[in-house]
Amino acid sequence: MTTKDTTPLPETPEIDKFAQNLAKIEALSARLTSALVNKKPHDAALDGPSQDVYVKAATAMMAEIVQNPAKLLETQISYWGESLKHYVEAQAAFAGGALPAPTDAPKDKRFQNPLWATNPYFNLVKKQYLLSSEAIENTVNNIETLEENDHTRLRYFVKQIVDLVAPTNFLATNPDALERALETQGASLVQGLENLVRDVEANEGELLVSLADPEPFVLGQNIATAKGGVVFRNRMFELLQYHPTTEQVHETPLLIFPPWINKFYVLDLKPQNSLIQWVVDQGFSVFVVSWVNPDASYADVGLEDYVREGYITAMAEVRKITGEAQINTVGYCIAGTTLALTTAYLRKQNDASIKSATLFTTLTDFSEKGEFEVFLSDDFVDGIERQARNDGVLKKAFMSRTFSFLRSNDLIYRPAIKSYMMGEKPPAFDLLYWNEDGTNLPAKMAVEYLRGLCQSDLLSQGQLELFGTMPSLADIDVPVFSVACETDHIAAWRSAYQGLTQFGSSDKTFVLSQSGHIAGIVNPPSKNKYGHYINDAPISTPDAFLDGAQFHAQSWWPTWAAWLAKRSGSMIPARQISDSGREILAQAPGEYVRKKANY
Repeated sequence: MTTKDTTPLPETPEIDKFAQNLAKIEALSARLTSALVNKKPHDAALDGPSQDVYVKAATAMMAEIVQNPAKLLETQISYWGESLKHYVEAQAAFAGGALPAPTDAPKDKRFQNPLWATNPYFNLVKKQYLLSSEAIENTVNNIETLEENDHTRLRYFVKQIVDLVAPTNFLATNPDALERALETQGASLVQGLENLVRDVEANEGELLVSLADPEPFVLGQNIATAKGGVVFRNRMFELLQYHPTTEQVHETPLLIFPPWINKFYVLDLKPQNSLIQWVVDQGFSVFVVSWVNPDASYADVGLEDYVREGYITAMAEVRKITGEAQINTVGYCIAGTTLALTTAYLRKQNDASIKSATLFTTLTDFSEKGEFEVFLSDDFVDGIERQARNDGVLKKAFMSRTFSFLRSNDLIYRPAIKSYMMGEKPPAFDLLYWNEDGTNLPAKMAVEYLRGLCQSDLLSQGQLELFGTMPSLADIDVPVFSVACETDHIAAWRSAYQGLTQFGSSDKTFVLSQSGHIAGIVNPPSKNKYGHYINDAPISTPDAFLDGAQFHAQSWWPTWAAWLAKRSGSMIPARQISDSGREILAQAPGEYVRKKANY
């Protein structure tokens, strides 16, 4: 007689690990659900353009189909013909088992894995995606009856949808993620879920993928390390004065205004790439404004408050500390725009406090808004205004998400794939750490900036009211050094140049740096990485500048330092922070920079 064997299967390390991972997934899923449930509601207009964009597109397409049906038929026949061809090729490949290995590297970074070329399944998915993407984008590009602004917005948002549905963004069609899951017996997916939950919890229910590992960075120790102290503080900013490193310094002090949309230490990431430290080492007395990270109590703080309590006050304090009647100034991005506005206002008041102005990636003429234009229509700005009024601030999360979508594959999807599908830890990268350490904007100021400058271009038209006056770019008659960046997607260099042409100064220098909004500015000579273009001919047009420009392979920093030295007076014994008798309120980088933005 036989008995049925009821002996349980032996446990193995693989089965144990799988069971543990399942338990972790269950716990993490509960945390994710809880975080998503607690997500704070926000204005729906911040999630995408109004339906009006797509209604206009559909209406235009229908009109063109009626007027020229052959055009649509030709497009459809081409698309379905190529699709059928790919399907037949895939059937043959499935029968044969594999495709031949490619000889050239793929141009699209998303499809680097060899399986996209050699595996019939992945190859078919890739080809069909690329074919469909091309057909969609061509269809949108060929709409002829839409107004230019509507057409620009339609192309942008359709491209966002196309990028969103890329096969690399889904586990079942991402060979890298699948291979990693097999190699780690699912541990990579568990770690990816942990990363996802961490990001959602950290952002109060919003999904913002972490770009950098924050743990290795400590302000004042291995980032923002230039030595100095806080010598003045009000509700708007802390004024940092830096210790000299040379026996003599130029007589005229230098005051740097960073953008308050981010924190100042992008100019002091580490000693090797610190613009602040480098300028100090060139023999300049350097002061830097560290803006407050506002909360809802700053709701009614506007552009005039930034000018009066920020710019004018900081300039006055630097003059008191140094005993100098004039100072040289620097403004970066939005701070450069406001520096131009402040300079025009002061010159209109016959105030000669500013000796020169240097502008980094600064727009003063917003008639051509570049890639950011898609977010400046009323549907978005109305939503931003409602949300900012409700919160008291324009929150860092909304700004961060908007800027990320300008480079969605690099700043959203690729990091998300590595973190959530591959289970990788974000890199310990100082620039990305700074990028995530963002700030809020006061509600009133944010709306004034978007409405008055970005949308209406009032500054270049001389119609932006400031303290009851109408300063214009023509009022700026001090020497100006303007640096723009070749691939800048926030402040397009041609627009920056166009603004400079309207300045009243007879001493204007324009430099075009290689790279983008940050890397083109944070470009130390020691790295020998990005060069710059300069043209000594009088300011005329962007095309004329580029046609006659000379390319220099090194950083623009030494070019600027030489320009600045000629406008900074004679050499004097180095100023020590203690010379003015001011109390040092805190050691650099100060206290304001440490406050994290609320979401």
